[in-house]
Amino acid sequence: MKDQKILHCNGCGKTIEIEDGMYREGVLVVEQEWGYFSGKDGERHSFCLCESCYDRMVRQFVIPVKIEEYL
Repeated sequence: MKDQKILHCNGCGKTIEIEDGMYREGVLVVEQEWGYFSGKDGERHSFCLCESCYDRMVRQFVIPVKIEEYL
């Protein structure tokens, strides 16, 4: 997805700019190739979420997201 100049958040439609191959703000990019044991066998799905939409999505999880420092 970084080959593009802009992305749009699939959650809210917000424009996410890409400059020099880097997202200009926090964004979650998901790319999934579905396999044999799914109802989507042979399909590739992709979407992106801005940080606000990501936060809204994970608040709904029954099991919280695992968060670790990586720096």
